[in-house]
Amino acid sequence: MFLKILDRLEEIIISGLIAGATLVIFVAVLHRYGSAVPFLFPYLHDIDMTWAQELCIYMFVWMAKFGAAYGVRQGVHVGVDVLVNRLGLGPRSKVILFGLLSGVVFTGTIAVLGASFVWDLSETDSRSNDLEAPKWIVYLAIPLGSGLMCFRFLQVAWTFWRTGEIPHGGAHQAEADVPGLHAQGAEL
Repeated sequence: MFLKILDRLEEIIISGLIAGATLVIFVAVLHRYGSAVPFLFPYLHDIDMTWAQELCIYMFVWMAKFGAAYGVRQGVHVGVDVLVNRLGLGPRSKVILFGLLSGVVFTGTIAVLGASFVWDLSETDSRSNDLEAPKWIVYLAIPLGSGLMCFRFLQVAWTFWRTGEIPHGGAHQAEADVPGLHAQGAEL
């Protein structure tokens, strides 16, 4: 139940950030070039859109952090597995598990260091330039996104250890398109 809620929340956050950033960019472009559309100019002229670029940058950073966790969960995160797929079944499983656990250590470290950074930043009055939002809220994407990604690596590693399967997300479809490459144990 918890995982289904987390999965759905993750998807809502990512799609909401994409939709929100798209809308803000659209309005900012209309605002900038609104004089070219005479019937819009009176409505857009008085709106201050100096904050739009900064907000979109922050939205894309948050989207990237949560999108990376989504990519791990779906098995579409960037990886070069040509050599791994050529290994025998035993060594291949060990290398995959090592890679997943390395992801846990790396993202866990980033989450902990990011949380420490955000905590220290929260004790200051530092604010973003245009939005004037507290910087600790902006940088909260680092520990939250990295923590979620660490959890996803743990989730995938646990599933792989128990079942020998990792999420593919269509990524292994490309193996068939590489001439001369036939992965051993491609069922994993």
